[in-house]
Order: sequence, then C-alpha cells, then structure tokens
Amino acid sequence: MLMVTMIVGVITVAATLVTRMPGAVGKSLRLPDQITLPDGTAPQAFTQGGTWYAVITTNDHILIYSRATGALLQDIAIKLAATGP
Repeated sequence: MLMVTMIVGVITVAATLVTRMPGAVGKSLRLPDQITLPDGTAPQAFTQGGTWYAVITTNDHILIYSRATGALLQDIAIKLAATGP
C-alpha cells in the first residue's frame, strides 16, 4: 500500500509541475557561443540569468558578463573566512 501511495504522490507532483508551469517547459536560456576569460583563469562553474551570465573561476573569482554584448560587467573576488581552531 505504501508503494501505491508513493507512486500516486510522484505522479501528482509531476502533474502539478507540468500544469502550473506550461510556459517554462522548453524555454531555457541560450548559452553564449563563446566566453573570453581573463588570462590565467580557468572556469569551474557557470550560471545565468535573463540578461547576464557568470563564470566562477578556479582562482576564486565570479566573473559576470552581459548577455547582450558579452562584455565583462563585474569581477568579484571571493574571500572566505578562516575556519578551524
């Protein structure tokens, strides 16, 4: 009985997501054709918004670019607090 309840629950959640967000299905943001990073940096992660995209580098910087022009808008250095005893 628990298995049937779980299956019905998963189907209900999936159906709710599909019916509540019909416009979102298939409308993903496009990836840029290419990204020019500053010398000496290597990408570690990527994220994007409506008008911008960001690259997190291996040297602890977040580089924010304009989606329209590809220009570097902001370079944020990540400074982590010291941890441990």
